[in-house]
Formats: sequence, structure tokens, C-alpha cells
Amino acid sequence: MDSRLIATWRRVFALAWPVMGSQVLRTLMRTVDVLVTATFSPAAVVAVGLADLYGRVPLRIGMGFGSAAIALASQDTGAGADANRAEAVSGAVLMGLVAGVPIALCGLFLGRPLIRLFGATGDTVTLGAAYLALVLATAPARHVSLVAARALQGTGDTRTPMYVTGLVNVTNISGSLVFGLGLFGVASYGVVGVGASTAVSNVLSAAFLLAAVHHHSDDLALVRPRDVTVARQLLVVAAPKIVEGFATTLAEFPFNALLLGFGTPVNAGFQIGRRAYQQVTGPLSRGYRTAVGVLVGQALGDGDAEEARYRGWATLALAVCSVGAVGLALVALAPEAVRLLATGSPDAIPYALDFARVYGYTAALVAAAIVLAGALGGASETRIPLVARLTGVFGGMVGVTYVLGVLAGWGATGAYVAVGCQYAAMALIALVGFHYSDWATRAADMMAERGSVAGDD
Repeated sequence: MDSRLIATWRRVFALAWPVMGSQVLRTLMRTVDVLVTATFSPAAVVAVGLADLYGRVPLRIGMGFGSAAIALASQDTGAGADANRAEAVSGAVLMGLVAGVPIALCGLFLGRPLIRLFGATGDTVTLGAAYLALVLATAPARHVSLVAARALQGTGDTRTPMYVTGLVNVTNISGSLVFGLGLFGVASYGVVGVGASTAVSNVLSAAFLLAAVHHHSDDLALVRPRDVTVARQLLVVAAPKIVEGFATTLAEFPFNALLLGFGTPVNAGFQIGRRAYQQVTGPLSRGYRTAVGVLVGQALGDGDAEEARYRGWATLALAVCSVGAVGLALVALAPEAVRLLATGSPDAIPYALDFARVYGYTAALVAAAIVLAGALGGASETRIPLVARLTGVFGGMVGVTYVLGVLAGWGATGAYVAVGCQYAAMALIALVGFHYSDWATRAADMMAERGSVAGDD
């Protein structure tokens, strides 16, 4: 096999595996929170579930600014433009911090009205508002931690964020068990204990990652942002990612409503089948996405567009082969995986099996869409992934489900086809965009505009 390809794959995996590990730890933390909450009451489960929908808001915004940070940080690392890199990272951190303030205020003062929007009453509103206030109060810290982690990753350091994630997730899990359930003689605070554990973990994560950025060995430091050009570029890169995230969340509402129209077991089957898929393939795809964004950005910063393009295609091949193989394994093992997750929903098992198999068969397409979006993001091109996502979730997931499932009367089968169409559309648009669009020139122009050229300091 080509030695250049093997060397590239080794670099990809060296960057990707810590991200994969971080994702597994994050998923474990969320699973523990759900299991602990389930021991309190049905109202507690619903309350936390509704509050978590709003909890995605800081995640989407933080990921948007994080994408901008990793793009500019990786390019400036490749160019050796340390001063511009510090400006970009510091600007992204400050933007994330400021953007989190209104979210925190909403959580503190509008918790009850926000939970009532879903028709909730009684204990569900009380518990949901308390949990929401705790989680959203730390939205600024959540934004800062997401941006700082991706800034470190942009320099090629994916291990430090993993270490911090591991530490704070253990803290979160321990806090949820001790203060949520009341272990070791500590009083049980229920949902408040779970929410407080998450809030403390968010603050600790931000503090540790900021310290890591400021004291990084690669001359990465925090400065007072002053460059308007860098600030504008951060917003240009971040805005499409933020819109993409919100669009994904928004599309969930009509899609879930359509599934409920086919029957509650169908909707439950979708949730279970998707969870089975995400548990086994999500960390892989996200790890590859981060790695390819870093490698493409650094190559562009070094002025080597051909190498950037090669790294994109090489990572795509690795992701499609590995994630695709895991997806086929999920198809074979779907009965065991679904039964493990559907212990309390026997009616949903047939639908969960079908959804899990659809996700398994389309795993290679999902990986392709995610990796190509990461490669384009490393070049500061976040508009094409936005178009791919909008087309996939609204045209494929929602549109095809309505046309085939409702108008044509296919029911759940229409939803199965829609999921496949969603990822096929996303992968195709991302593939065409990566192959034909002039993303390398866009990145070079933006670097020149902010004064980042190879050899600069």
C-alpha cells in the first residue's frame, strides 16, 4: 500500500483517537444522568428531557465558535503565525463567553415559561425549571470550554482536551450519583443534584482548558482581542455552523411528530435505533472530523493546497472503510443491541431493529458527510456543509417521510427510506463541494487578509 497514504492515516488516527475517547466519556456521562434521573419519578425524567432540549442551545453555539477556532488555529499553526493564532483563539473565547450571558439569564429567569411551552404542568415544570436554571447558568462556561478544546485541537493537541474531559466527566458522574441519589450519607438532592453536578463540571472544564490554552507549550496564549478582521472572520466561519446546528434541532420536531403519527412504538423505535447507532459509530466519525479539519487547515496554512486535498480524500477513505465496517457489524448485531436498550419498550423492538439496520447500512454515507464537512471546515468553508445539512434534514428526513410515509401511505417504511435519503443527500453535496469548490483559494484569501502567511510570527 502507498507509504504516503499509510503515513497520513497514522497522523489521522493519532489526532482522532483522543477525540473518540472524549466522545465515549461524554456519552457515558449523559447515560448515567438519564439512569439516575429515572430512579426519581416519571416527572423527573420528562423534566430533564425537556430541559435538555434547551440545553442544546449552548452546545450549538459553542460548537459554532469552536469550529471557527479550530479552522483559524490550525491554519495559523501551519503558517507559523503565532500572534494571529492567539488573536483568533482569544477572540473566539470572548465571543463564546459573551454569547452565553443571555442564555444564562433566560435559564435563571424564564425557566418555568420555557418548560410550560411543551404543555408540561406540576412537578415537571418545577423540576425542569430548576434543572434548566443550573445548566443554562453555566452556558458561558460551556461555550468557553468548547472553544478552548477546539483551539488546542487546532494546534494538533487532541490529548489535553481528552484528559480534561475525562476528569470533569468522572466528576459529573460521581456528583450525579452522590448528590442525586444521596450516597455515602449525603442528602439526596434529586434532579437538582444532577443539574448541579453538570454545572460544576462545565465550570471546571472551562477553567482547566483555559489554563491549558494559556500555558500551552506551543506558544499558544490568551491575549486581549483587538483585530477586527480576525473577529469578522470568526463570525463568518461560525455563523453557518450555528445555523446548521439549530436547523438540525428544529427538524427533529416535525420528524418526531410524523413518527408519532405512525404510532408511539415507531417513535420509540427510532430513538432506540438511533441511540444504538450513535453509541458505536458516533465517536469514530467525530474523531475523524476533528482530525481532518486540523490536518487540512495546517496544510493550507503551510501553503500546500495539494497536500490539504490529499489529506481530505485519504481521511475520507479511512472513515468510509472503518465506520462502514462498524455499521455492517451493527446490522448483524442489531437484535442484541436493540434488546439491550429497549428493555422497557417491547412494542418498539421491531421498529428499533429496522431503524438500527438502516443506520448501519448508511454508516459509510454518514461518515463521508461528516468527514467532508470537517475537511471543508478546516478550510474555513462552512457554507457547503450548511447546505448539505439543510437539504438532508428538511428535504430528506422530514420531506421524504411526509411524502412516502403520509401521502403515499407507507408509514414507518417511508421513514426508513427518508433516513437513507438524508445521509445520501448530505454525502453527495459535501462530496461535490469538496471536489469542485475553490475552498483552498477561499482559505488563502482569508489568511492573507488577516496577515497569516507561511513563516509569519
